[in-house]
Amino acid sequence: MALPLRSPDHHSSDPIGRGLRDDNTPVRRVNGSHDSHGPHGSVLSVNVGRARPVPCTDAPSGTTGIDKRPVDGPVRVAPAGPPGLAGSGVSGDTVCDLRFHGGADRAVYAFAREDLDDWQRELNRTPANGSFGENLTTLGLDLRHALIGERWRVGPDAVLEVTGGRIPCRTFAGWLGEKGWVRRFTRAASPGAMLRVLEAGDVSAGDRITVVHRPDHDVTVSRLFRAVTTERETLPDVLVAAPWMEREQLEIAQQYTAKYAAGNGR
Repeated sequence: MALPLRSPDHHSSDPIGRGLRDDNTPVRRVNGSHDSHGPHGSVLSVNVGRARPVPCTDAPSGTTGIDKRPVDGPVRVAPAGPPGLAGSGVSGDTVCDLRFHGGADRAVYAFAREDLDDWQRELNRTPANGSFGENLTTLGLDLRHALIGERWRVGPDAVLEVTGGRIPCRTFAGWLGEKGWVRRFTRAASPGAMLRVLEAGDVSAGDRITVVHRPDHDVTVSRLFRAVTTERETLPDVLVAAPWMEREQLEIAQQYTAKYAAGNGR
């Protein structure tokens, strides 16, 4: 099933994605704007999905909640329960395969509007907010450079913590209807950010995202993603971020390190 075309919820001044401004000078995105409160961006939309049957999923139910659409008004974001048992931390959002989605360490998924715009040229269409299955479409933060364990205040009350990036799956590829999608998404190494909810709150489009804490290590979302996909020799090094990592990527790093790194004195 190919991703249905929807009217874009955002219009970029760079019509083929982040690359050139109108005056043909390169666009370079920094990791958020800065002021006395620290780096910040904003929520462009809050997106939720309902279960729908698709042929491109391995979920036992044969359904997926990847088709997420922007919703009006505030949406409650709260801590999710144990992995494998609990679903989304976003009120009204459906998780259909609890083996790989949802739970405390994957309660919310964020993807940057700038990264969606990057894909516009390759996909030959403008991806709508929510079309990559994200709960929060963000603006102004480079999620690739978010640190594992970094904390964001979103809106007045919610506090979220970065746990890793999205590992592409068969459902994602089938939903987009793109050949070689898993390989292409992996190569880009811009997987968005999975988030744990530390403090509940209502979140709305237009809310400010402020980075309120950055841990003392250098393991970014992109670095961890590359380690678990294409640069596995670096897996022992990312374990410095183990206390904050989401379960699947932590398990990959621990198993690799136990099998291969012990004999190398690492």
